[in-house]
Amino acid sequence: MGAPLGHMVYQYGVTRCVDQTEQSIYTENEYENLPTIYAITPTYARPEQKAELTRLSHVFMLVPNLYWIIVEDSDEKTHLVENLLARAGLTLRSIQLQVKTPAAYVPPRAEPYRVQPRGVKQRNTGLSWLRSYTDPEEHGIVYFMDDENTYSVDLFSEMSKTQPGRVSVWPVGLVGTLMVERPILNDQKTEIIGFNTVSRPERPFPIDMAAFAISKNLLFQHPEVRFSYNAHLGYQETEFLMNLTTLRELQPLATESEDVLVWHTRTQKTKLTGEDGLRKNGRRSDEGLEV
Repeated sequence: MGAPLGHMVYQYGVTRCVDQTEQSIYTENEYENLPTIYAITPTYARPEQKAELTRLSHVFMLVPNLYWIIVEDSDEKTHLVENLLARAGLTLRSIQLQVKTPAAYVPPRAEPYRVQPRGVKQRNTGLSWLRSYTDPEEHGIVYFMDDENTYSVDLFSEMSKTQPGRVSVWPVGLVGTLMVERPILNDQKTEIIGFNTVSRPERPFPIDMAAFAISKNLLFQHPEVRFSYNAHLGYQETEFLMNLTTLRELQPLATESEDVLVWHTRTQKTKLTGEDGLRKNGRRSDEGLEV
């Protein structure tokens, strides 16, 4: 029997909220069989951080089978993230972790965006937590859900179709200097034969971090697989996936890769020249506030 609306579902140590707002995503009878999607989100302190995480938290409110592994690039857990999870009612559906990026891999402020790979240590910390604290026999799904992107709730109902032992893929909008990067399927729409991309097309898996999800059992079958600072820039996804699957084994989702359900909408860095002027005089506009 499906879980009644307005109740809590407890499965594999994960409490999932079920209420009326979710009826447009799943029917009541589908709740019982939903795989838990473990979303790993690296995050770091910046003026836009709370706004970005608030947007993501609203997705979690609407999708009942999401569990948030949020990993801060910090020596200590912050009250900002803790308060955000509590306010969104996600404390029982999340774990707040922290690990600091090694100093050698922190790009200088003057360097261009992404001159160094980001989130490596944080994603690996999330993977370590998964392998240590979740059931290896559970059919779960793992997704690297960066806080700079925009996600349709429909992406997660699609992602829930990821089959055991497989990696699923779909298009991503506004990425790689294109309107969309997407898998290319064979004539029967059953197998991926390539990708449309102009950014390093020679990569075996020329896709964005937001473009794939992994059946969790693969991560237990390959406990050595993790992200590496030694990967060439732009090759994090490729080197990770090469150790888990092949091109022909990928599972296309999102209406045979015709629906765009996630966008790489990196927020523009906020100009705070007025704030800088205030702080020179020992003042600040956010005194006593968490922005």
